[in-house]
Amino acid sequence: MEEGAPIVVLAGGVGAARFLRGLVAAVPGTEITVIGNTGDDLEVHGLHVSPDLDTVTYTLAGLADLERGWGLAGESWAVLGGLGRLGADTWFQLGDRDLATHLWRTEQLRRGRPLSAATAALAERLGLPVRLLPMTDQPVTTRVHTVDGRDLHIQEFFVRERCRPAIAHVEYQGIEAAGPGPGVLAALAAAAVVVLAPSNPIMSLGPILALPGVRAAVAAARRTVAISPIIAGKALKGPATAMMAAAGVAPTVVGIAQLYRDCVQALVLDEADAALSGAVASQGVRPVVTDTLMVDLAAATRLARVALEAAA
Repeated sequence: MEEGAPIVVLAGGVGAARFLRGLVAAVPGTEITVIGNTGDDLEVHGLHVSPDLDTVTYTLAGLADLERGWGLAGESWAVLGGLGRLGADTWFQLGDRDLATHLWRTEQLRRGRPLSAATAALAERLGLPVRLLPMTDQPVTTRVHTVDGRDLHIQEFFVRERCRPAIAHVEYQGIEAAGPGPGVLAALAAAAVVVLAPSNPIMSLGPILALPGVRAAVAAARRTVAISPIIAGKALKGPATAMMAAAGVAPTVVGIAQLYRDCVQALVLDEADAALSGAVASQGVRPVVTDTLMVDLAAATRLARVALEAAA
């Protein structure tokens, strides 16, 4: 890949944030644009929370609690404890330091600024080394419809219910009326490489790709590569395999290739799935085998380099 060529990454939360740390270390000075999922945005205690955007922001700003995987380091929970004593729901944990972000963002939105403008301002103030774009400024909500008839916000399913209910299907509510956020399609059109981060393909990247024009823009990019979040038939975190199965897709790297075969050229998969390389190739996607476990920054940096080489 040419030095300094623009890179665009479609990103969810924790897995994407870890990969992005490695990417920033692997290609310093390169223009990186991150298109973040907003399908899991929600209102908590009257505040607009953007879980995936915040995870990426906190991680790249060097503020994240990397051991826990979400939220801010050095967090305290006095406000949450007070809300609990008053009888409020506290299943979605907002720490005292984290509240500042949501208070500020909610105030910006109430003043009429779009989410994209608020996100850009927050990224600038925290010194992010990438450009972070919300996938859309319109409300899109990922809903999980369960076998027992419940309609749950993705965060209710993921956090409150701990992914336990059997999934009937997943819906991106509002997707038909939404459009890509400012700069999204232009970034994809200008990208030398587009990377689909190792994020849940249904919960995290699915809403982004479902926006009108986005999937076609990714497919039209010069070089595209995805990184599998599935290793040996299991997701390292979250309900990716259950969601893939509910969508009628095998919860394996072959299923990942099937989901992305119309819009990516290569798929980076873990060494544990090397035997499935031929099946991945049969989907029309070039397999690239490496160690995909991002146990530390060095491992994430190596993975980022492999992904870029795979795209080239």
